[in-house]
Amino acid sequence: MSDKNTTFNSVGGSGAERDRQPSKADLYRERLDIFVLTPLRVMWSDWRTRTGGLIILAYVFVGVVGVHLIEPAQTGGPRLIGPLQNMQYPLGTNNLGEGLLAKVVHATPPMLKMVVSGAVFSTALATVVGTVSGYKGGYTDTVLTTISDIAMTIPGLPLVILFLVVFEPSNPFFIGVILSINAWAGLARTIRSQVLELRDQSYIEASRIMDVSLHRIIVDDILPNIMPYVLISFVNTGRGVIFGSVALFYIGVLNVPFSNWGIMLNRAYSTGGALYSWSSLYWIITPMAAIVVLSLGLVLFSQGTERLFNPRIRARHAESIEETGPTTGD
Repeated sequence: MSDKNTTFNSVGGSGAERDRQPSKADLYRERLDIFVLTPLRVMWSDWRTRTGGLIILAYVFVGVVGVHLIEPAQTGGPRLIGPLQNMQYPLGTNNLGEGLLAKVVHATPPMLKMVVSGAVFSTALATVVGTVSGYKGGYTDTVLTTISDIAMTIPGLPLVILFLVVFEPSNPFFIGVILSINAWAGLARTIRSQVLELRDQSYIEASRIMDVSLHRIIVDDILPNIMPYVLISFVNTGRGVIFGSVALFYIGVLNVPFSNWGIMLNRAYSTGGALYSWSSLYWIITPMAAIVVLSLGLVLFSQGTERLFNPRIRARHAESIEETGPTTGD
């Protein structure tokens, strides 16, 4: 790994300018480049990450801004209007005269909240349990592994339904956590296996000999090596929350006051006969398209983000700034 001062020594100028200590502004600029600009350039250089990121940003825009631009769906409008037949309802209406575009837009914020909360809860818990278990070993490993094994033996769907019936949640964040309540166990076991291999590496042995704290070893030496897998698992857990929530809303297990794409699918099938009538097929395709596109964006984003943790790729994109940057000190 190159020294942090390489950025400043590689910049042209007089000897005095090269030998001077970097100012606070230089340090802030370097940190901005290392932690923000370089990852953005790495992501933008890969079409998968670029496309997936733009799709995710589009959904975030819809969930944050779109709900203020488009009024909530109201009943009483023209019934069963197809897409693009009336520009007041670009995606058409259902049998109650509600605009499908408005329903899709206002179902987006709760879905994003469920995805984020479920993925963060499951991935964070799995990373902590798997990393500590694999690195510490001994009694700690035995206890944490036993807990993980017990969680893996519990059937996921019955457990989720039980929690939903008992707690009757209406908060999207809480629902997301329940939907991923035991998804962490398998990930924790996999992370433990990776950490078991990493803890015997020479650079980690050197850190132990130098009496580096456990926290620093995990943060500086172990986590960067497992982050590509952790990030991919984070996205896969988010996709699982999407499909799980839509399925449970579709079958009527979740009864909440906010709109959801699963509820739209249920009504399109049960009251609109969308699977059997070409004239109302758009009613079921609209929420399906919202689900598929968001899942596709998450998959594409995860496929390219492994490049973020490749030190050679990061260094190459950081060096491009040094080579094209200003030739005089600030």
